[in-house]
Formats: sequence, C-alpha cells, structure tokens
Amino acid sequence: MILNQLNMQDMIGPACQEYLGFHDYGLSIMLGVFVIVGIFLLYLQFSGGIVFDYTEDTKLEFFWTFIPGVILISLALPSLKLLYLMDSPGYSSLNYAVKVVGHQWYWSYELIFQGSELNYDSYMLAEDELVLGDFRLLEVDNPLLFLAGCFNQIYVTSDDVIHSFALPALGIKLDAIPGRLNSQIVSALYVGSYYGQCSEICGMNHSFMPINIEVVKEIK
Repeated sequence: MILNQLNMQDMIGPACQEYLGFHDYGLSIMLGVFVIVGIFLLYLQFSGGIVFDYTEDTKLEFFWTFIPGVILISLALPSLKLLYLMDSPGYSSLNYAVKVVGHQWYWSYELIFQGSELNYDSYMLAEDELVLGDFRLLEVDNPLLFLAGCFNQIYVTSDDVIHSFALPALGIKLDAIPGRLNSQIVSALYVGSYYGQCSEICGMNHSFMPINIEVVKEIK
C-alpha cells in the first residue's frame, strides 16, 4: 500500500503508458549512476589515500567521456519518441469530440458524438452528498464521458481566468486560456472512473473544481 502511494498511478492510455515506462527507465539509469559513483566515493574515502604514479590515461579519459555520452543518447532517443506521441498520438476513428470550458469554479462539457450534442456543467459534490466509497473533493455531479478503445479529440478553453485541465491517468494537462483553444487526442483502454483537478491557481476556490472522467464502452 505504501509503495502504491509513492509511485505514480496506473496509466490507462497507450501514450501515457509510454510516459510511465520512460520515467521508470530514466529512474533506473539514475539509480545505477548513483550506486556506481557512491561506490567510488566510498572506496576513495576508506582506501587510505592512495596516490597513483601517472597523471594521465588516454583510455580512462575516453571511457569516462564515451559512457556518459551513451547514457545521454539512450535517454534522448525515447524522449524524442515521446515528444512525437504527445503531438500526434493518433487520429479519431469516430466522430466524437469533447469541448471543455473552465469557469470559476466548475467545468462545462460539450460532447459531439455522431451528429448529436450534449452540453452540461460539472460541479464538485458537497460532503453531505457523498456516499460510502466516494472520494472527498474529487466527486462531481456530472462526470465527463469518454469512449474506451478509440481516440477522443478534446478541446480546452476558459471563460474567465486561466485554468488547467489535468488528468494524470490519461496523461492530459492542457491549459484553459480565455480566447485560446488547446487540443489533444487521447485514448483510454480501460473502462472505469478516473480523477484529476485544475492544476492552475485560478482563485480562492481553485481546489474545488475536480475532474471526473467516466470511460465507457458506448454512449447512449
């Protein structure tokens, strides 16, 4: 249970699963470098002050330049791949789009699906409205609906001040800026309920505009 709280939450999209894999990969490299450098430091600390007779070594200088270069390249290549996935994760296979509008302090959703539209607001539930199993400060009266197993086009803007539509499980963090429309294509693989919050300090009730996304197989 403690490890689950220290680590990142499970990702439900193919692109954000790549993000999590790159995070673990980079963390393992950092841990390896830390261990190797720590071993050398401990060796120098307890070796009794060994003094070497030579002042230069071409092979040693080559390896301590070549090995860090290889490590940097091994980090750069998957990083470039992730940058590409963030900009073009795929193309929407269905006529489904979501427009998210941030307000002080709630969200408005406009769903366009196969020619029909659905508009509604989403407010945080008060504590006296929660039932057993609900999450405090995260539950809403009208969650946002996403289709599972396909690409969903999402547009984000704001009606008043700058907000930020952030949902870690889907790898979404889009700034909601008045007069500007930011977009991203996301895909959810698993049906369920997932939570996020506004990650921009938008006013006194900034912490009271949560995001609840319900991933479903179909929208009736």
